[in-house]
Amino acid sequence: MLSTANAFPVTDTQTDTQTDTQTRPTFSATLGQCWLKYHLASGPDPSLAYRPNLMPETKDKEDYRNFKTGSLFDRVYNTYKLMHTHQTLDFVKQKHSEWSSCNRTQMSMMDAIVSLDQLVDESDPDVDFPNSFHAFQTAEGIRQAHPDKDWFQLVGLIHDVGKILALWDEPQWAVVGDTFPVGCEFQNSIVFRSNSFQDNPDDKNPAYRTKYGIYEPNCGLDNIYMSWGHDEYLYRVLMKNKCSVPEEGLYMIRYHSFYPWHSNGDYMHLCNDKDLQMMLWVQEFNKFDLYTKTTDLPDVDNLKPYYQSLIDKYCPGILQW
Repeated sequence: MLSTANAFPVTDTQTDTQTDTQTRPTFSATLGQCWLKYHLASGPDPSLAYRPNLMPETKDKEDYRNFKTGSLFDRVYNTYKLMHTHQTLDFVKQKHSEWSSCNRTQMSMMDAIVSLDQLVDESDPDVDFPNSFHAFQTAEGIRQAHPDKDWFQLVGLIHDVGKILALWDEPQWAVVGDTFPVGCEFQNSIVFRSNSFQDNPDDKNPAYRTKYGIYEPNCGLDNIYMSWGHDEYLYRVLMKNKCSVPEEGLYMIRYHSFYPWHSNGDYMHLCNDKDLQMMLWVQEFNKFDLYTKTTDLPDVDNLKPYYQSLIDKYCPGILQW
């Protein structure tokens, strides 16, 4: 699989000649920043503590991922309450069994993206318009900042396509929202942690209520059962269809909703060295996933030919879903 590790952007102004491993930021510095922001943050919800460095264009960064107030609060909270009640280790294993074979249907990637016109993410406090627009917003934000990384632009376009599960009668609490490990202690950085897990049986199981639970220290995220949703599903679709998205892009897709990890520095005791390096890429992606959500909707029809060419390059033809 194509490696792009030497292309990590150190700063927004960095040129392509500054992409070797000596100029790339180290994980320890990034983790230290996460830790500091996490522990100095005020307010009852630690999931709000981290904000990636990016100049806001349409509204203040503090207005994004607002899980405390807003017109969509009830809808968002109810989705997370159901998620945090029903997402157990047994449930996740059941969903792996149901969906990993990718035998539901066949369609092209662009058709899957267009199908998201029917979906509004009930866990998202920032948007109340169809998810396909967010796909093109994210891709265009990445394209502007990283014109030389077409695979990165493609990831921006397709990262939420796994939400198609919600169109196949899966409840949104099993599709959308922030993800977290199951089979071990639920960390405080999970959104609504203090008042949404009371009815989750795993939160009462002594085997799962310890720091490591069923896992070994530093076993790696590949060996962790994450709460089931669109991240893991799309990752499995891409792997099943042998798509050529680079490994860095696959990490972005698989863990972009894992906010307790990439935005709060939590669950580091389960990570291996590879996870820690890949987290830098997930954080870079998160800037565009979060801060491109505006009501200024893109001209999708005009953009489709360019992005179809990227689909043809990395995940062509009819795919199994």
